[in-house]
Amino acid sequence: MNIRPSPPIDGNLLLEALDAADRALLAPYAERREVRRGDVLFRAGDDVSHVTFPAHHCVVTLVVPLMDGKSVETATVGREGAMGGVVSHGYLPAFGQAVVQVGGPVIRIDAARLSEAKQASKGIRDLFVRYADCLLAQVLQSVACNAAHTIERRCLRWLLTLQDRIGTPELPVTHELLADMLGVRRAYLTEVLGRMQRDRLIAIGHGRITLPDRERAEAGSCECHAAVRKHFEEVMGAVYAPSGRIVAVDVGEPERLRPPSVLVKDATP
Repeated sequence: MNIRPSPPIDGNLLLEALDAADRALLAPYAERREVRRGDVLFRAGDDVSHVTFPAHHCVVTLVVPLMDGKSVETATVGREGAMGGVVSHGYLPAFGQAVVQVGGPVIRIDAARLSEAKQASKGIRDLFVRYADCLLAQVLQSVACNAAHTIERRCLRWLLTLQDRIGTPELPVTHELLADMLGVRRAYLTEVLGRMQRDRLIAIGHGRITLPDRERAEAGSCECHAAVRKHFEEVMGAVYAPSGRIVAVDVGEPERLRPPSVLVKDATP
């Protein structure tokens, strides 16, 4: 990781949704870094002292490692969100592992400083309560998806979720990476991807997978992808481009949005 001096708070939609006064509260404590694919931001059991905000095209995946060496994806976070200490005051042991899937810039803010800002600003507090609700929804939907849906539908759900965050038909995904995210053997996934390519749902290239027709991919996916998108729209005011990419978060008029769940509000300082 390379540290850049004097970082502005830009490139992350969650932070950009704050008004100027709230951004000014956080800017002095923001640290900008470049991360590369495969970097581990924190591991299970680590004390999470910073909240990390992916910026621009950077994407980080939260996975749960298992004793047999496998790991399963539970949430994928891009410039619409944050990871680590989102709900708590921070400095608590992480339950999962955060791995960079698409490299790029991230903005880090000390969890204690962010907690102070939440106490000082209702706008910051409300924003993070709403985002925590959406992050929890993504984790819960992922659990349901892994338990109930076929590997083909789960695969399309994961690819669409990644496309939402980087906005391009070509996705920088290898068979090995996708097998890790879905918790299956690479050889088995290769067979599955071959069938999906013959059905023209995907196109496979060197180190990448392309979704040639997003509408067909959405139709072939399970309901989990659409359910999470809808929740982001209703709770965060998320705005999506025709490509599927999340382009804005608008919580300026929270009374027009669905309130976060009581469970999340009670857990947030």
